[in-house]
Amino acid sequence: MIRIAKTQSAVEREPLVAPFGFKGGYLSELWQSAVLLESESGKQGLGLGTQSTLWSDAGVFTSMNETDGNAVMHRMTIHALELARSIPFETPIELLTQLLEPTWEYGKQITGRNNLRMTFALNALVAVDNAAWQLMAAEQDITLFDQMVPASLRSALSRRAGELAAVPLMSYGVPLASIVKTVDDGCFFLKIKIGSDPDGDGDLDKMLAWDKRRLLEIHEALKNRETPYTDSGHIPYYLDANGRYDTKERLIRFLDHADSIGALDRILLLEEPFPEECLVDVSDLPVRLVADESAHSDKEALDRIELGYRAIALKPIAKTMSMSLKIAQLAHDRGVPCFCADLTVNPILVDWNKNIAARLAPLPGMKVGVLESNGHQNYKNWERMKSYHPCHGAPWTEVCDGLFHPTDDFYDRSGGIFEISPHYKHLVSK
Repeated sequence: MIRIAKTQSAVEREPLVAPFGFKGGYLSELWQSAVLLESESGKQGLGLGTQSTLWSDAGVFTSMNETDGNAVMHRMTIHALELARSIPFETPIELLTQLLEPTWEYGKQITGRNNLRMTFALNALVAVDNAAWQLMAAEQDITLFDQMVPASLRSALSRRAGELAAVPLMSYGVPLASIVKTVDDGCFFLKIKIGSDPDGDGDLDKMLAWDKRRLLEIHEALKNRETPYTDSGHIPYYLDANGRYDTKERLIRFLDHADSIGALDRILLLEEPFPEECLVDVSDLPVRLVADESAHSDKEALDRIELGYRAIALKPIAKTMSMSLKIAQLAHDRGVPCFCADLTVNPILVDWNKNIAARLAPLPGMKVGVLESNGHQNYKNWERMKSYHPCHGAPWTEVCDGLFHPTDDFYDRSGGIFEISPHYKHLVSK
């Protein structure tokens, strides 16, 4: 059993280049959470998390200012650390199981929101969970990611990809010229935010009209581009609505538009079109629907699969490594493909995500695996943040011609996830 004797935590506020729009709102900064766990034996684990109140619970984001929302999530992290000091565990999955419910309940209490989304609590626990994985590895002399994953959860992660499509994010404000330039620079799989609130009045008819225009202009610019990395040879679109569509009928109107302009078969993925309380069967829709934030846990992931969702976006960097491993195995057992999406995380967390992405089978229609990573587009200090990575400068940390290239060195070092970052170690020690 691992027993935690000491905990430390801190946050670092990282500004964004420009307001980052999705879910009808905009972020101006992202807080980086760092947690240090020290066991009774003196071993240490340092875990990082990136807080996103808008992604994890838009209701919290809109009910208070951005700073207060982030402060609430950090209070939940601190509360979880207080609880963790009295919970012996063998694996981080056991620790998360015991921390999730009380952390969630504490979050409901301090936000005054009984309907606080579980994902908000999971986001608050990412740094704690990552620190627990690193601590367990130190306690058990584990140096490889494959050794770290419990044997019962390994069959979902049996590959060792040599190439991963680097998926950039095109949020509401990204101009068409920038999208075209991104493709010119080598990227061939785009994540495109839909569901804008163009006039800030919540009018869903205006949203639909905006989405139709956005898809039309992007498709007109990219429809003749080719890539060797898809079965079709075309640039695929990954659309993310972040729960902004209220009904299946409204979504069908958008898909009919996509069909009319010749873009329907380019939509490889359509993520989270509906609010999570909208439990509608989607098995008859002509595109592959993806569950992301609605699949809080393996239980909700199964609910979405049974409703006809045909892919799961894994977010070890947003919903914890522990929960993501469980979801990946559940989906694998049911023949549902998974991929790794981003939360605009820091460079170190990109490689936590990459360890999962590199071991998943490619999505149907793709010849390579995929990994969304958009931090380089959005952080003001991205270049400086890269220097905090224990493996800074390793070629597999960079994108080349639209691809990450996980090499033998990446697998031998597990992307650096077992190595402690001096910068973040100093941060928690202040």
